[in-house]
Amino acid sequence: MSIRRTRLSPHKQGALRKRFVAEATARAAAESTRGPRNPAAGFSLRRRRLIAGKLPSYRLAGVGEADERYFGGTRKGRRGRGAAGKVVVFGLVKAGKVSTAIVPTAHTDTLLPILRQHVQPDSIVYPDAFRAYKALDVSACHHLRINQSSRFAGHDNPSNGIENFWHQAKRHLRKVTGLNLKHFYWGLKECAWRFNGAHHQALLTPLRIWYKHAHH
Repeated sequence: MSIRRTRLSPHKQGALRKRFVAEATARAAAESTRGPRNPAAGFSLRRRRLIAGKLPSYRLAGVGEADERYFGGTRKGRRGRGAAGKVVVFGLVKAGKVSTAIVPTAHTDTLLPILRQHVQPDSIVYPDAFRAYKALDVSACHHLRINQSSRFAGHDNPSNGIENFWHQAKRHLRKVTGLNLKHFYWGLKECAWRFNGAHHQALLTPLRIWYKHAHH
């Protein structure tokens, strides 16, 4: 994707890029570069949009995990599934790589087509004990169910990967975007990029290259 040109100097762009990878807020990034907040916030949003266009879609094969989670919500209502004003996110994790999708509901007719598209036959997924996943019984996938409320934490817990991503994503979104639903999609893709990238240098180098190519 192309990115509109900015008035920020190359030096300041490089500094903001490093602050972005380091998960600095727009306010903190602006203060560290002695600039106004709005250009720094716009810079971060453009990076999130660039990242979203570059993320690959991972196809789960072998042993992996599938789960859904609810984000945001400002209206009063019950918690958990079906809570008012929340965004439903479906996630797949395999070998430490996550792929996400925003879905309208967590119902079977919504989730099953995604599973069939992204999970290879004879794979094993570890969803929680939710009725929507019972449809896997008639699909080509083998599966095991885990009851999230009764499981224990530990290295043998096959849901540690997806649960770890949900935790990281909610923490980062609250810190950086405040779960702003207007920009939620871009922030979610940024979270997946960070989860898959492992460390800062592995994130900084491709981000610099993508930005350079986006201007040619």
